[in-house]
Amino acid sequence: MKKKWLLAIPFAVVAVAITSYQTVFTLPSESQLSSISGDKVELSLQCYRNQQAKILDVNGRIDLLVWNIYKQNRDNWQTVLTQLSQNKQLVLLQEASMTSSLQSWIKQQQWFGSQVDAFKAFDTTAGVLNLTVDTPNLACAFTELEPWLRLPKSALYATYPLSSGESLAVVNIHAVNFTYGTQEYQRQLATLVKELTEHNGPIIVAGDFNSWSDARLRVMRSALNRVGLQEASYQPDNRTQFITGLPLDHIFYRGLTLETAKAPISDASDHNPIVASFTLKDKDVERPN
Repeated sequence: MKKKWLLAIPFAVVAVAITSYQTVFTLPSESQLSSISGDKVELSLQCYRNQQAKILDVNGRIDLLVWNIYKQNRDNWQTVLTQLSQNKQLVLLQEASMTSSLQSWIKQQQWFGSQVDAFKAFDTTAGVLNLTVDTPNLACAFTELEPWLRLPKSALYATYPLSSGESLAVVNIHAVNFTYGTQEYQRQLATLVKELTEHNGPIIVAGDFNSWSDARLRVMRSALNRVGLQEASYQPDNRTQFITGLPLDHIFYRGLTLETAKAPISDASDHNPIVASFTLKDKDVERPN
């Protein structure tokens, strides 16, 4: 009798774990996107479109913030995010949890938000988040399931009109992490690169690539090289590193001039942010008098 009880224990543990998982996490049946503006959160399946979007750059300049915000788990996230996002035209966040406090902050700062609904934890949506003053022309959600944790990692492909008459394609990525080998990692990047191959204008690809191994770095760089992207160099470079000494966060770009890029130290997340400034290459861009 005791033996039967002992044999039942592992099955009971698994049953409890599955029940707990299903209680905490909810996964959408397909990729979907939330658009956040003021008090409104509108859900759309995979893509949002608005052909009347306003120009993203300011006098040919694009100031960018890239940051894994760690689900806003640190007490000072709001103060630091306000400081870092000041005067930015584009904010790309990873591990954003759409809590009431984050939604209130977005409203207060008068941002338009596009977030991938990768999954919900206790009914709170989590995924990558783009913040801009106005809407994108197009924003599409992409997810890739973590093979071990069974939770999706997310990426957002968006386009924004520029004063040069071109369109900027932006990929905000939180790459799959816990894998044996690089198959899922490669598949996630390949899906996004396929979208980028159809874009003729400038491109920014940035986020938390979870590039903690040499194999992952090779896959990442090989994929992005196929669409002619180059990586920003950072001064200072305090990007968060894995125990291997390899940085996890990156900015890649094409068709823009990189003016500055830096990764300052911050205690408001488990990742340090990256701040960069670009200018458009088109000589006909309207400049201030």
